[in-house]
Amino acid sequence: MNAPPRFGKLIGASLGPGDPQMITRRAWTALQSNARWLYPVKKAEESSYALAIVERGGLSIPADAEQLVFPMTRDPEILGKAWARAAVRTVELLAEGRDLLFLVEGDASTFSTFGHLARVVRELAPQVEVETIPGVSSFAAAAAATGTTLAEEDETFAIIPAAYGVAVIDRLLDEFDTLALLKVKPLLDEIIELLARRDLLTTSCFIEKVGAPDERVVRDLDSLRGSKANYLSLLLVQNPKRQRGELRRGCRSHQEAAAAAAAGN
Repeated sequence: MNAPPRFGKLIGASLGPGDPQMITRRAWTALQSNARWLYPVKKAEESSYALAIVERGGLSIPADAEQLVFPMTRDPEILGKAWARAAVRTVELLAEGRDLLFLVEGDASTFSTFGHLARVVRELAPQVEVETIPGVSSFAAAAAATGTTLAEEDETFAIIPAAYGVAVIDRLLDEFDTLALLKVKPLLDEIIELLARRDLLTTSCFIEKVGAPDERVVRDLDSLRGSKANYLSLLLVQNPKRQRGELRRGCRSHQEAAAAAAAGN
């Protein structure tokens, strides 16, 4: 009777948003291990942003590195087929017993294809071990590049895709001190108009392809009206006028704790 295959480990290697110097030591070590590389592309034979980060870091692409296609579409049928193909191929390679290193721009746990890929792979082969190597997120790198403090002491901070729409963003401006709006390309003009109405243009900043050689930082948001933005763009928005509620500091008093215990009896 044939023994079941010994699956390799699936590793999500976070590479940071663009600057190879942001690759962590742990990810750098993994890149130089015996693990086989997988990297995402939007179309077959198209360039990979994640792979380009590694190349800028001076590492050569292994001859057996393989691309996985994740199309940029919202069509559920097309997406479903693409995800299924990627997961099946990943399991096939893992069944050879060798670890796979999936290259991820930014952080593998934040708005990344890796989480979905790992989940589907585990559905197909539950015995597969998954490891995530954390990394620098685009919004953290953007904050550093622009000198923005995302949150101080008791301030609040939220990260959302801009696709939720202007109405949601407008509401969240009253609930959070800082918003990181990701993937702003389709709604950029509408968001700028909202920020103008809220008098928040001077406390907002646009960052495109942070950490990459062609990084772009724009503080004059009015100048972006009608222009095209790269898919890898975000806005950091701060609302210094936000009304905050009262904070409850420290542990409950002994009296409150005793009352709660009594109520539970």
